[in-house]
Amino acid sequence: MEKTLNWREYIITRLIKASGYSAIIFVLLIFFFLLREGVPALAEVPLSALFSVRWYPIEGDNFGILPLLTGSLIVTLGAAIIAIPFGIGTAVYISEIAPRWMREILKPLVELLGGLPSVVLGFLGILVLAPFLRRFLDLPTGLTAFTGSLLLGGIAVPTVVSVAEDALDAVPRAYREGAWALGATRWQTIWRVTLPAARSGVLTAVMLGIGRAIGETMTVMMVTGNAPVLALSLSSLFSPVRTMTATIAAEMGEVSNGSTHYHVLFFIGMVLFLISLGVNIAASSVVFRAKKRAERILS
Repeated sequence: MEKTLNWREYIITRLIKASGYSAIIFVLLIFFFLLREGVPALAEVPLSALFSVRWYPIEGDNFGILPLLTGSLIVTLGAAIIAIPFGIGTAVYISEIAPRWMREILKPLVELLGGLPSVVLGFLGILVLAPFLRRFLDLPTGLTAFTGSLLLGGIAVPTVVSVAEDALDAVPRAYREGAWALGATRWQTIWRVTLPAARSGVLTAVMLGIGRAIGETMTVMMVTGNAPVLALSLSSLFSPVRTMTATIAAEMGEVSNGSTHYHVLFFIGMVLFLISLGVNIAASSVVFRAKKRAERILS
């Protein structure tokens, strides 16, 4: 009987390790595929042309990705400005302030919102949000980076809320009771005790929300206007832009396999991959430093 249990534990342990290693292998395979298909663009298009300000592939070699890069950045930053305060605030309300009956209603609703297909939100953005913003802000068109930021912020909020709320719930109740015993108010306890104690989880929630916004495709393709223009000023937020993900989705199905345009689209995918990797590495380093600081304090 004991021998059978040992074999079961051995098999389960190996399966768990294989699952963990498979995630690393899949990421490496994806990156290798992007390198294989995207690196030829560096040989086919000069760097000065690849990082120029004009994207018009059907006219010569106008493969400048800077308008797509700035469009992605301005939409993502706008979404982060919206999603981070709303997401963390909602998580704090659900975890620390809301009564139990309200928490049991809000948490499933937030998770349900996170499961809505992005194409549905994009459709609502075209029919409702874009016309409203065009009239309210007196814009030539409602299909702008601001519209995309609002919708991406709404898409990222459920992710931030779900992960941040779990992190706040994991903070031991003794921390709160100790702060109350010292005379701290509820808000002082939340701001100076609970949130700092859940810093790593909250930061992870923010990074996941930003990652969701960076990788979103259908919504931004439907509501941002798809105009590959350089977005370097605040006024660009209220003008049509085009993101890297929307460019890949809109043009990949129409290019011939192995063409210069094909390789440039994969090069854009490489840039997106590296941006996401950089965001995750930065978040991991901050979380690691926070854990080390906490260990030094406790020791």
